Amino acid sequence: MEALGVSCVPPFYKPTPIHKKTNFNKSIPIPRSCFFSTIKNTSRSTKVFTSLSSSSSSKVSAENVDQPEAELETETPDDKFEWFSQWYPVMPVCELDKRVPFAKKILGLDVVVWWDKNESAWKVFDDTCPHRLAPLSQGRIDQWGRLQCAYHGWCFNGSGDCKFIPQAPSDGPPVHTFKKACVGVYPSTVQNEMVWFWPSTDPKFNDIITKKKPPFIPELDDPSSTNFFMNRDFPYGYEVLVENLMDPAHVPYAHYGIMQLDQPPKEKVDREGGKPLQVSVKKLDINGFVGRQEWGSVKFTAPCTFCMYTDPVDVQGNGSASSTRTDKVKLINEYEQNTVLFFFCVPVSPGNSRLIWGFNKNIGSWIENIFPQWLFHMKLNLLVDSDLYLLHIEERKIKEAGAANWHKSCFVPMRSDALVVGFRRWLNKYAGCQVNWGGKFSGNDLPPTPPKEQLMDRYRSHVVNCRSCSSAYKALTALEVILQIVSIVSIGIVTATKQSFMPTTALVRPKLSGQQRMVFFFFFCIPVSPGNCRLIWGSAKNFGSWIENIIPKWILHISSNLVVDSDLYLLHIEVAAPLPYSQRIMEVGAANWQKECFVPTRSDALVVWFQKVDDKVCWWSNQLGWKSQSNVSSANTTKRTAHG
Repeated sequence: MEALGVSCVPPFYKPTPIHKKTNFNKSIPIPRSCFFSTIKNTSRSTKVFTSLSSSSSSKVSAENVDQPEAELETETPDDKFEWFSQWYPVMPVCELDKRVPFAKKILGLDVVVWWDKNESAWKVFDDTCPHRLAPLSQGRIDQWGRLQCAYHGWCFNGSGDCKFIPQAPSDGPPVHTFKKACVGVYPSTVQNEMVWFWPSTDPKFNDIITKKKPPFIPELDDPSSTNFFMNRDFPYGYEVLVENLMDPAHVPYAHYGIMQLDQPPKEKVDREGGKPLQVSVKKLDINGFVGRQEWGSVKFTAPCTFCMYTDPVDVQGNGSASSTRTDKVKLINEYEQNTVLFFFCVPVSPGNSRLIWGFNKNIGSWIENIFPQWLFHMKLNLLVDSDLYLLHIEERKIKEAGAANWHKSCFVPMRSDALVVGFRRWLNKYAGCQVNWGGKFSGNDLPPTPPKEQLMDRYRSHVVNCRSCSSAYKALTALEVILQIVSIVSIGIVTATKQSFMPTTALVRPKLSGQQRMVFFFFFCIPVSPGNCRLIWGSAKNFGSWIENIIPKWILHISSNLVVDSDLYLLHIEVAAPLPYSQRIMEVGAANWQKECFVPTRSDALVVWFQKVDDKVCWWSNQLGWKSQSNVSSANTTKRTAHG
C-alpha cells in the first residue's frame, strides 16, 4: 500500500528525458529516491521495537538483525487516546454533490453529509429519521434547502430541527416543534478541501472547532498548486490499513508487475529486486509519531492522518512541514520539491476501513485537461487490488492470535518494519491495542469472508463514491444501451425489407356491464428468517379482464417491482451501507419501538395498532418464535453427514 505514495502520481507527471520514450502501457515507475538512499544515516545503538520471545531471540544473532532506532517517547503513564474525541474525515468536497445527501459509516456511526444552501455549509447528521428510523441519506434536498426523508417526507433544517410533517393537520398541535422530532447533528467543518466531523451529537461540542481543529496540512491550501484525491473502501480493518501504508518493503513483491523500480539494484538477490531499507521512528507520543525513510520524512497524526514529505518535517509543529532544506536531503527534481503525499485512514467498522489519499503538486496541472481522472483511478485500483486479499486474510490471522499479542506473533526484526512496529507500539500503549467502537459492536468480531470476487468488487467500494468514475460508468452504460437499441433497430429494418407487412386487426374493447366496478387487494406477509420476509400479494377485480389477453403479466410485474423497489433500500440496506431499518429497530430493542419512534399523527394509526397487537400477543417480547440456530446447525450437519 505504500506504493500509493508514488503511484498516486500518474507517470505522466514525472519528467522524462528527451532520449526516452514514454510508454503508457508499462508499469508505473517508482522514483529512484523512494528506494535509494540520498541521506547519510548514522547508526546508533538503540533498543529493538519488537517483542521477541526468549527462544526466538536466542536463535537470532545480534549481528544478523537490523535493530530499528528507538523513538523519543514523551508520554505520561496515564495518557489514554480517546477515539471519540477526535476529528474524522468524511469525504473530499470534490466527491460530494450539493444536490443530494451522501451516506457514510465512520467509527461505527451512520452519518449523512449534505449541503445546506441556507447556511452555505456542509452538514453532518445522524443518518436516522426520528419518525420511523429510516435512513435520511436516501432522501433528497427540497426546494427550500431542507433535508427531506424519503419515507414519509419529514423535513429538517441545518440545525436538525423538524420544519415540516406532511401528515400533521394544520389546525392541530405543532408536533414538528417537539424535541423528539429533531435529528442528531454532528459538529462539522471543511479544511484542506475535506469535510470533517466530530463523532458526538452532544450540544456541549457545538463549538469544539474553536478548541480543537482537525490536523492541518498547509500544502493542501497552497493556491499555486492543485490537489488530487481518491477514495476506496477496503474489506479489512483500520489497523491493517495503516500498517500497510507504513510498509515500504512489500512494494516490489505485493505489487510486482504493476509497479517496478525506476532503477533496479546493481545486484538483484531475487526477481523482484528487494533490498535492505533504512527506516526509523524519531518521536512517538499519544498524538502519533514522526519517522524517516530513505527518501524523506513521514508523520502520523493519530488517528487518521499519515503524510510523506520529501523534506524533513518539523517535529514540534502540528501537521506542518519545515520549509528549510538540510544537507541530509538531496532533492532529485522539482517534482519532488513541490509534492506532499497524504493519506487519511478512516475506521469504518470491525473488518472494514476507508482510505482517502492523494497528493499536492504545483506542476503538470495541464494533464487533467487531457486525461480524465477515471483513467488514473483504474490504474490505482489495480494497484490496491494486488494485495487486498492478502491483507483481508492477514487480519483474520491477527484476530485469532489476539491484537495484544501482535508483537509476539509477528517476527519483525528488520529496519524496514520500523514504522509498522512504531504504529503497533502506539496502538498498544495509548489506544488499547484496537479501535474503540463505543460499544456498538459486541466482541469486535470480524464479518465472514465473502467470495474473493465480492472482495475485489470496485463498484461499491469506489465507483459509487467517485464522481469521475461514476460519471464514466453511467456514460459507458448509456452507450451500451444505445448500441443495443441501434443493433435491434438495424435487425428490424433488415427484416422488414425482406418480409411483407401483415395486416393488423383492430382490437375492440368489450363493453362493461352495468355492475359497479370493484377491486380487492390482498397481502400475505410471511416471516422467513430474522431480517428476511416474503410478501405474496395480488388483486381481484370484476372488470378489465381483457387487458391480460393483450398485455403479458411480466410487464405488469415490472411496474409492481418498481413500486416495491422504491422504498426497499430504506427498509433493508445491504451490509456495506448504513444499518437497515429492521436492524435499527433491533438496536434499540423491539420492545422500545414506541419510545424510539416518534409517531404523533393519525397516518401512523395502523402501524401503532399493529405494534400494540404484537405486544399483547407477546411476539415482540421474545420476537418471533424462530427455530433455534443450534437446531438448524445440527440439522445441517446431519444432512451433510448423511450425504457424505
